[in-house]
Amino acid sequence: MNTQKIAFFDAKPYDHIWMDELKEAFGFNIKYFESRLNHDTVKLAQGHDAVVAFVNDIIDATVIEQLYNEGIRVLALRCAGFNHVDFKAAYGKIHILHVPAYSPYAVAEHAAALLLSLNRKIHRAYNRTRDFNFSINGLMGFDLRGKTVGIIGTGKIGRVFIDICRGFGMHVIAHDPYPIKDSDIRYVSLDELIKKSDVISLHCPLTPDTHHIISAAALKKVKKGAIIINTSRGALIDSLALIEAIKNGQLGGAGLDVYEEESDVFYEDLSASVIQDDVLARLVTLPNVLITSHQAFLTQEALENIAQTTLQNLRQFFDGAPLPNEICYQCQKFGNCDRTHQERCF
Repeated sequence: MNTQKIAFFDAKPYDHIWMDELKEAFGFNIKYFESRLNHDTVKLAQGHDAVVAFVNDIIDATVIEQLYNEGIRVLALRCAGFNHVDFKAAYGKIHILHVPAYSPYAVAEHAAALLLSLNRKIHRAYNRTRDFNFSINGLMGFDLRGKTVGIIGTGKIGRVFIDICRGFGMHVIAHDPYPIKDSDIRYVSLDELIKKSDVISLHCPLTPDTHHIISAAALKKVKKGAIIINTSRGALIDSLALIEAIKNGQLGGAGLDVYEEESDVFYEDLSASVIQDDVLARLVTLPNVLITSHQAFLTQEALENIAQTTLQNLRQFFDGAPLPNEICYQCQKFGNCDRTHQERCF
């Protein structure tokens, strides 16, 4: 087995754990770069056989062309999302591989943690008791049992979250353009879901159709006091409209693991900086908004699965095998490609 050289961008300490454990078994030599992949750093890929990238890396036409000129023919995303990839530019040049599922339990459980913490004001209680303030005024929540939760997107993560919510005794309704046949999930229109749900949780990919699916118009229809949870992609929600809905009391709160302009701030320590993003700064100040830094995936099991699948994807490419986790312009153009053909995209 030939040992290929991999350029690994936006590397964090936790990325090394399983990648270093598995790389030799798959026949790879990995060079880690803390920098994100972008127009300035793409030159670091020179001399490598493949690139591994993450959710906030820039993979546009310019970067793809430069990678192609360096002789790179495969890029592996160590994530499920791929809305940051210019597939049209990549088609016919660079094969794009991703990790379609690493641990739906990790993300769904984090969504539940956001919901519980936000509803029962755990974040506010924690800050109080650290100052020896043991007052419980203003910390009242509501029973989840008997409430209606609306799930937008019933892929693997959405279905796990449905199971969790059913465990709480919640009534579940869902919306998905591709409903699961013969399931026990009650599907409704998006409009009905927004109007009837006490809790709305987003588990759909970011596409042109889902961009700002939670818009100003949608937020005007939500049940007063409802909570929104987003562990999927930030741009599913219009952030300015979200702030307005919270300010006027229409929305009871939001638990966000993602933010539509997160690429410049998430995964970085900016505690000594003046945040230039006024929308994010405003969201952080709101007492009924709980933000985590795109960490829903961050469990031991998920990291192992991500490393295993990412390296397996690359091994299959270099061995000339079918690429079950490839996604391309044609997949995106015609939608919901099931990859049953078991061939490479090009």
